[in-house]
Amino acid sequence: MKLEPFIIPFNIGLYFILLYAVARSVIWYRDLSRPDKLRLQRGFFGRAFGQSLREIFMESLIHRKILKTNFRLGYMHMSLAFGWFLLILFGTIEADIFGQKHLNPPYKAIFFRFFNPAHGKTPFESFYAFLMDLILAFILSGLLLAIFKRFWPGTVGMKKTTRHRLPDKVALASLWLIFPSRLIAESLTSGAYGTGSFLTGTLGAQLASFLPASELAYPFWWLYSLSLGTFFILLPLTRYMHIPTELFLIFMRNSGIRTGDKAGTFSDVEVHSCSSCGICIDACQMSFSAGINDMQSVYLLKAIRNNDKTNYTAFNCLLCGRCDVKCPVGIELSPVRMIQRRAGDPVKERQSLFKAYFPDRKKNTRPRPVSTPSYDYLPSGSKAKASVLYFAGCMTHLTPAIKNAMTRILDASGLEWLFMDEHAGACCGRPLMLAGQDREARELINYNSQIILDAGADILVTSCPICFKVFRESYYLDAEVMHHSQFISKIIDEDLVRMNFLHNRVTYHTPCDLGRNSGVYEEPKQVLMHLARLEMTGYDDENALCCGGSLGNIMLSQEKRKSIAADAAKILTASDPDFLVTSCPLCKKTLANATSTKVVDIAELAEMALINEPVEKKSIPGYVKMHEPSRFQHGF
Repeated sequence: MKLEPFIIPFNIGLYFILLYAVARSVIWYRDLSRPDKLRLQRGFFGRAFGQSLREIFMESLIHRKILKTNFRLGYMHMSLAFGWFLLILFGTIEADIFGQKHLNPPYKAIFFRFFNPAHGKTPFESFYAFLMDLILAFILSGLLLAIFKRFWPGTVGMKKTTRHRLPDKVALASLWLIFPSRLIAESLTSGAYGTGSFLTGTLGAQLASFLPASELAYPFWWLYSLSLGTFFILLPLTRYMHIPTELFLIFMRNSGIRTGDKAGTFSDVEVHSCSSCGICIDACQMSFSAGINDMQSVYLLKAIRNNDKTNYTAFNCLLCGRCDVKCPVGIELSPVRMIQRRAGDPVKERQSLFKAYFPDRKKNTRPRPVSTPSYDYLPSGSKAKASVLYFAGCMTHLTPAIKNAMTRILDASGLEWLFMDEHAGACCGRPLMLAGQDREARELINYNSQIILDAGADILVTSCPICFKVFRESYYLDAEVMHHSQFISKIIDEDLVRMNFLHNRVTYHTPCDLGRNSGVYEEPKQVLMHLARLEMTGYDDENALCCGGSLGNIMLSQEKRKSIAADAAKILTASDPDFLVTSCPLCKKTLANATSTKVVDIAELAEMALINEPVEKKSIPGYVKMHEPSRFQHGF
């Protein structure tokens, strides 16, 4: 059989993207650290392999998470991804069963109707033709939604779509042409031979009634092949690279690989795995409360892919983590944003074609200036020992009611404790990290670590969720790090303090860094249910709202912050509770300025309920009980 020239564009595109995918995977694997290579190997040949296959089917093909969040958007993605998969799968089976031979080259399945125009006259052939038409109709329905999404994003529940560069536009046009050109090519061929099913057969018969179907079919087979080939070749230069890259991401993530502090293989895979679904836009409070719709994670990842300036999108973010938990692909969006903050804007330079397909993002950023911080002015601290060390943190010192409440609770517990930063102390280092100044932050971390080590504490308690997160993740401590809500829950459970039930109706605001970013949900709720009548708001746990006061964003105006805080406070106080309770000094200050409802920290509520009568207490294992609490002088 002679080779038809129209299949050449398809063959070139197909073998190009296959070779590119192999080459890109080899480069990504090569650039992995040795521990991550071992993790990937164990994952690929272990239990994680089956888990990855299930996730690929449910999320990359069915798009289950998007369907749950936005059915129309999910259906659009599913019809294109799963439909195309089914078309390839059943097309291959069709070519094997009904073709002239088994084990056909790929183009035989893709252009089956051209090479077998009389197919569909027996009952079994007719059934299979019906199945293939049904799959094609499924894909076309999703394609129609995709066109509506591009021009009228509101029809699929999106606020807006991202602007396309020239390669994106050409790739998108090619994608839109693939299935309509196949429909017309198959319909004209079916019309010329009197075959086809409910879609291609019906349309083909109508076209053949007034057009020379046999002659017109060939140009559309050419268009179908050109569309496929163009799309495949441009795939690595566009956002559609997420189609193959997401598969690699799933295997890496299920193998235990996570985003590091610097750009690397995993973060690069994440950047290319974004499908631009737009769910992060809807989840972002800067969008629905402040009307800011140009800095969400989808735009940051797009800027990184395109080697565009990123400082605006990287720094203009609350880092609340709402987009992280909503992302259907599971991209660690906040860590990627932090990497970009550390790296700074990319160096703009003329790129070769090779660099466009194989960019080296680690070598394409402008290094930040290095400073030499000194914290010699800070006191070296006391050598006193205690089981519990309390670190209030900067924001808690600015909300003394929380600090005073914790002092009373700690004294009432009968435990031996020290106030680490009562009179003077250093910041935990988080603001410097948020600014991308990791070296300076490490200086602070070393200073604080020595104080904690000298105290010999079993437990480090902090009132600030920001400090809590940093102490847990960025410090290397022998002491257990606890937020004060966890500590209060523990001493209540251990019967170290007695508290009244207040009978007040309360709602709870989960701070971003305590909840989504640290996973602490249950202990605060347990404390509140012990003290008062806790009411759910519908924005609980992972779905909690940000107060808007985040230190993660230094670009946001005060007016925009007030707008975010007002929206959050309105939702959280809709049931008119006696108290709006939070577990963060910054959240307390921000929300208190946005509502007439009394806003208190969970420690303040616990102090209200505290019974001052002396009780017989049980010591927590590993704690040293204080025999004369009134005489103990805490502080450095």
